[in-house]
Amino acid sequence: MEYVDHDTWPRREVFDHFSACSNPFYSVTYRQDVTALVEHCRASGLSFYLSLVWLSTKALNSVENFRYTVDGGRVALLSERIPSFCDLRPGSELFHIVTLPAGGDMAAFCAAAREKSAAQTVFLDQTSEGASLIYFSCAPWFDLTALTNERDFDRDDAIPRVAWGRYVEENGRKTLGMSLEVNHRFVDGYHIGKFAEELTKRIDSLA
Repeated sequence: MEYVDHDTWPRREVFDHFSACSNPFYSVTYRQDVTALVEHCRASGLSFYLSLVWLSTKALNSVENFRYTVDGGRVALLSERIPSFCDLRPGSELFHIVTLPAGGDMAAFCAAAREKSAAQTVFLDQTSEGASLIYFSCAPWFDLTALTNERDFDRDDAIPRVAWGRYVEENGRKTLGMSLEVNHRFVDGYHIGKFAEELTKRIDSLA
């Protein structure tokens, strides 16, 4: 973690402006093409959901603004964010939340995530909670067009919330609604656009 010098930080005025808002959070949902990822997962036997968690984590960490946080009242830049995702056991209606580092390999992450999820006996391991997370969720039962998240209001909450729904096919391409909820003190639409661009590049590289 590296602390930011507020007086020389290029984003200082934007940060101060949105810090005065009673609710500095906003959501964006856009269409994400996942055609190459679907095909890759079918060929490799990997989980589509866990693979997209991994890819999204890598894409998000590549955009500096998503890694800002507030620590002890000071703005700081995290070296990386860690995925914390909802998972649903087969045959159950009750989900639980699994947290583990993404690591450097998608297949290895999928295997480790499945193993940890299967072994977890609590809804949420509180020892894994912290400001360096990304919250992931998925609603594979319908095509997601918008989303909001529950939260205890904290203006310093900079944890990105990322979610998506069922992918649908049109004209031979598979897309899904990708939703991000962020803190405007740190993240603008430009940065969401950079995330979308990076995620698309990583997905298309699987083709």
